[in-house]
Amino acid sequence: MKTFILKEETYQIIGLCMDVHSELGSGFTEIVYKDALEYEFKMRKIHFEREREFTVRYKDIFLPHKYYADFVVMNNIVLEVKTVNSLVKEHMEQTINYLCVSGLNVGLLVNFRNSKLEYKRLVY
Repeated sequence: MKTFILKEETYQIIGLCMDVHSELGSGFTEIVYKDALEYEFKMRKIHFEREREFTVRYKDIFLPHKYYADFVVMNNIVLEVKTVNSLVKEHMEQTINYLCVSGLNVGLLVNFRNSKLEYKRLVY
């Protein structure tokens, strides 16, 4: 049987995203949803970091350009926010790259664009 790591935590974050989507609906830009998510994390006393910076190691150096994940929630889940027609392979690859450089194992990719919230849970 497979282990579903951080199951309760990811359900809690997805539920919070559903609440934001229910309240705001679709049609806003990413920044609006990120601001609403930040508000909800604070109100629910859920630890988070917004726009967390990650360096990329290449061989024996760190590259000068960095990745910025939208959120790291509860110190162990990357939350990537999108407002696109639909999630595609490139969005999933981006989230997996965040997991790779962060050393974290679970990412949530959430799309607020459509009438129904779209999300993917990714494990690295």
